[in-house]
Amino acid sequence: MINKIVKSLKDAVANIHDDSTIMIGGFGEAGSPVELIHALIDKGSKNLTIISNNTGSGHVGLAALIENRQVKRMICSFPRTANSTVFPQLYNKNEIELELVPQGTLAERIRAGGAGIPAFYTRTSINTLLSKGKEHKFFDDNEYVLEYALKADFSLVKCNISDRYGNLTYHATARNFGPIMCTAAKETIVQSKKIVEIGDINPENVITPGIYVDKVIEIENPAHESELVESQIRYLC
Repeated sequence: MINKIVKSLKDAVANIHDDSTIMIGGFGEAGSPVELIHALIDKGSKNLTIISNNTGSGHVGLAALIENRQVKRMICSFPRTANSTVFPQLYNKNEIELELVPQGTLAERIRAGGAGIPAFYTRTSINTLLSKGKEHKFFDDNEYVLEYALKADFSLVKCNISDRYGNLTYHATARNFGPIMCTAAKETIVQSKKIVEIGDINPENVITPGIYVDKVIEIENPAHESELVESQIRYLC
């Protein structure tokens, strides 16, 4: 019988090793798998490459993972936002690497990785520093730049409802990068607000099919990153 439910956060992240490439879902606070990230901090895996939309806020979640010196490289679209202080400080000291990717390009590179598409051309970043050193080609008299797919060893994703097969639904915009990250990783680990019985999710409402999910853990009352930041919580190992 297929059952992808794990009972502890420790078990959920048990396979994540040093030097892993990890996709982490979320658009700012929306969809950020805070509990899984904190479990990864507790595990202590280092020299990680993180693919995410941003670099976290305050001293919790992804920002805490970075502050704990577990991340060597970020691939993201928004390395600095109103409450992101950790990454800018380390970057200015040359203590962490950054690959800056336009948000639409980031999404398509992840989607391509999950779809088995090795690379694609886009007009985004033409005539900017982000296209420097990349292959350029003209189609119909328009210049394009070549971008390569992104894949990962692991993805950490937050969903709203799951079943034990790993079929997932999301809450509104908290969906963001989750579905495509699930397809682009060798092992997908999901924290779900609620786990239901097989058949309780209408098949028409499934956004991520369970074939893309390896582990699911129920986090009934997930932390809200903004509340942790406002309370000046620091999560460090």
